[in-house]
Amino acid sequence: MENSMILKQADWIKAPGDFGDICPVFRKPFALPKKAADATLLISAIGVYEAEINGKRVGDFVMAPGWTDYKHRVQYQEYDVLELLGDKNTLEITLGKGWSGEFTWFQNRGYPEYPSPAVICALKLGYADGSSDVILSGEGFEAAKSNILFSDIYDGEVFDARHCEREWTPAPVADYPKDILIPQQGEYVREIEEIKPAELVRTLAGGGRKVGEKIIDFGRNITGYVKFRTCLPEGSVIEIRHAEVLREGGSARFYTDNLRNALQKITYIAGGGQAEYKTHFTFQGFRYIRLDKWAGDVDPDDFTAVVVHSDIRRTGYFECSNEKVNKLFQNIIWTQRGNFLDVPTDCPQRDERCGWTGDAQIFIRAATYNFDVAKFFEKWLADMALEQFEDGGIPAIVPNTLGELYANNAAWGDAAVICPWQVYLTYGDKRILTAQFGCMRKWVDFLREEAGESLTWPEGFYFGDWLALDNGEGAFEGATPHDFIATAFFAYSARLLIKAGKVLGADMGRYEELYANIVYAFQNRYITGGELAVKTQTAHAVALKFGLCGDAKENIAKDLAGLVAANGDKLNTGFIGTPYLLHALSENGYAETAYSLLLREDYPSWLYSVNKGATTIWEHWDGIKEDGSFWDPDMNSFSHYAYGAVADWMYGAICGIDTDEDAPGFENAILRPLPDRRLDHAKASIDTKFGTLSSGWSFDGDTVIYEFEVPNRATVVIGGRICEVGKGVHRFVSCGDGTLSRVSRTTDTGNGQ
Repeated sequence: MENSMILKQADWIKAPGDFGDICPVFRKPFALPKKAADATLLISAIGVYEAEINGKRVGDFVMAPGWTDYKHRVQYQEYDVLELLGDKNTLEITLGKGWSGEFTWFQNRGYPEYPSPAVICALKLGYADGSSDVILSGEGFEAAKSNILFSDIYDGEVFDARHCEREWTPAPVADYPKDILIPQQGEYVREIEEIKPAELVRTLAGGGRKVGEKIIDFGRNITGYVKFRTCLPEGSVIEIRHAEVLREGGSARFYTDNLRNALQKITYIAGGGQAEYKTHFTFQGFRYIRLDKWAGDVDPDDFTAVVVHSDIRRTGYFECSNEKVNKLFQNIIWTQRGNFLDVPTDCPQRDERCGWTGDAQIFIRAATYNFDVAKFFEKWLADMALEQFEDGGIPAIVPNTLGELYANNAAWGDAAVICPWQVYLTYGDKRILTAQFGCMRKWVDFLREEAGESLTWPEGFYFGDWLALDNGEGAFEGATPHDFIATAFFAYSARLLIKAGKVLGADMGRYEELYANIVYAFQNRYITGGELAVKTQTAHAVALKFGLCGDAKENIAKDLAGLVAANGDKLNTGFIGTPYLLHALSENGYAETAYSLLLREDYPSWLYSVNKGATTIWEHWDGIKEDGSFWDPDMNSFSHYAYGAVADWMYGAICGIDTDEDAPGFENAILRPLPDRRLDHAKASIDTKFGTLSSGWSFDGDTVIYEFEVPNRATVVIGGRICEVGKGVHRFVSCGDGTLSRVSRTTDTGNGQ
């Protein structure tokens, strides 16, 4: 019998009704009647679990079983536990509410179908004589109160280390469905790295000599939790708060206003003697911790920050001669690490931490280059398809705990099409298109119905160009009209759907006609006399990047460069325009302007936050203002990857690495680098299924030296000249007089010229 069928024979079990906020622990003693040859624990939870056998942790999955759309499916895990078994054994499972409890800033219960967390398990035992047995959760399992008095993703954890005799009672059965159980699909979440403190910060209370705040700085903004050692008398209380940034100067430097209602607080009640502690069912976004209660001296060596995220493999690298740009790129990497914790979250610290669809599609290209996230997105997109509304609409977040609130947003809902297409382009596996094509098509059909005969979207609630700077100080929405953004993305999604359908061999004639009509409607409404009617940087960038400009393309590109110049050579785009801005410029003859925006250091710019000491990407361009004050605390995450989408321009324009739609997954790479003299050199690489692909260049006087490492084959484009190359290392030299020569080629197996 397959494992899923075995697990479905077990019962869901939950805590007795009087446990309140205390996390339950379940146990099942059992003896082995004969020598075991194999043992597999199958386990899942509505909530999050940790399992032990004979006091030893089972597996290393943090926040297991992860977050899926619990209404439709819950992953289960399989662990080989043979080495943990003896003649007499005890299986213990501790259960926290995790994502199954009150969630989002509304503190609403996202899954009313499951009023209590629950766990289900099956222990498969195979004996040396060929016989077998299985232990199923349900009758015979007992429950007791654990030492975890409270645990919440936003608010933190309260742990009482004092010993107490547990009162065990039969574990009640939860009448929850079992057909929702599926094998593990996504990546495991693990402890990836440990970081020791960089500095102990002591502030002075009221400007006097008395010590006020005791703050530990770990040197970078991370997602995870703190592990600490302590040796305190029984009953002593430790309280720790977490924050991303500090105020500049003053006696109260610890800044938590941007957490909104999330406490990010750990309370530990000592059991006496030497002990080590880390949280069980929560994670925090932080660089700093403040010791609100800590008896005696503080030894930084007693503290360790544990970095936690999905176990995704790093694949993309970039470096250049400008160290601030290098720091920006590293900040992007760390922001992705901090927000790829089972789902692509917007932020890891405040009372949100949701899988926002818009944020994901904005960053998807950079995400797939930086790390191998094929499996990660396969799981998340599968949930999106399951949570798609009957009419084809898409929720704002996945998994969806908001219902129809903010749903069907232009550029957010379009993640249903944009994300699977980019995953296909980067990894070359059309199974993602097969799995998601129904969802993609239903979304475009929904847009067609909503747009009506005009094929341009009506006014409604949209996020628009979120957090753009062109609509006045303090505005959340940018100045680009919602209907413009919605119509442009309608066209873009239709275009990508057609491409996906053709890959799968589907007849896309109806959608090709639809796409042509949308483009015509867009141009008829928004382009007059060769100019775009909407005079924002975002409108021009989107129209250019989505191929909507027709014969006015050259004029609109010129106007975009003019809009940047008229704004003091600064950007003013938000979440929608920023990912496309530099591409729209560099792909249309204004690479110098694009470089200027990247290299700019004063506000607003990418390097502004670097100069302010950022170690991750900020949600708002001036999260910390020039005078040290903060932007609106309601929307001021300091780990938010949206503006980190500029990484795909570093790969795709500076170093020119791109995919070939006719040979995706870098089967044939496009290499079209754009050097700029303000950089002495630049190089990027991506680990592909064929091997490492790299592209780099450097200046030697008036000469540019290009070097490419090609794992399969590539199309090299330099100064408009095209060269097809095969596997190997290839070097080209471009001289100041415009001549281009190929100076070396090694291990080339292709037909390069």
